[in-house]
Amino acid sequence: MPLAETGTLVAEAAAERRAVAAFNIITLEHAEAVVAGAESAASPVILQISENAVKYRYGRLRPLARAAVEAAREAAVPVALHLDHVKSGNLLRQAADAGFSSVMYDASHLPYEENLAATRAAAEWAHTNGLWVEAELGEVGGKNGAAPLDAHAPGARTDPDEARAFVEASGVDALAVAIGSSHAMTSRTASLDHELLGRLDGALGVPLVLHGSSGVPDGELSAAVSGGIAKVNIGTALNIAMTAAIREYLAAQPDAVDSRKYLSVGRRAMAETVTELIGVLRGAGEPVAP
Repeated sequence: MPLAETGTLVAEAAAERRAVAAFNIITLEHAEAVVAGAESAASPVILQISENAVKYRYGRLRPLARAAVEAAREAAVPVALHLDHVKSGNLLRQAADAGFSSVMYDASHLPYEENLAATRAAAEWAHTNGLWVEAELGEVGGKNGAAPLDAHAPGARTDPDEARAFVEASGVDALAVAIGSSHAMTSRTASLDHELLGRLDGALGVPLVLHGSSGVPDGELSAAVSGGIAKVNIGTALNIAMTAAIREYLAAQPDAVDSRKYLSVGRRAMAETVTELIGVLRGAGEPVAP
């Protein structure tokens, strides 16, 4: 089917107090697994390519993006393509011609005023070129000479009043908020600040996004969706599933050399993870449609 638009999927989810899952992909196997898992769950999904993934692919965006576009077009469910955690202006400007309908522009490492100025400029360019824009705001840094605190640093939290002012001044369409999750967690032990999420939900007029969701337990994820999170970013969970499955296969088949054998096992494990996590987002881990 035609490529879906991230803004539409997220807006529909926000209006219905549910969340759309957004999975970061690195290889074609990732993209195929996410689509297969979403099809099994009969659910729309977002494929995300991060700036770090682009760096891994020799700094070239289009090869993986085009593969993702074709995987999306072959899908039986709506699939959108999102460019994630972009700091490079050059990479940002490639998004509109590479199949993306949205971008997450990340200037959260900068002091507040610099973050705001950079994000506003990025949003203006993106909107002119038909892109939906997500940004991120953690604890505002630079106060009393302090360095900015990364949105995923321990203890980082998004202040509702600062977030409201940031969204209004920057013109972004969605905001990723710091409420206790962290990127690249390999254990699901994060505890979210649901009271803060409630205040952010009440203060902001745009959809809220949760980053670092691989480290968040099922119950916490379900509660976050009920509390107003409309887009949930997941990446590390796929890599954990893929790597574990491949390790097990190679341990049992030490003479294996055909990469299709072990990559297919890894792809299947990722697809199962996608289906399971979409089920969690639907509410307290209820079973998904067969």
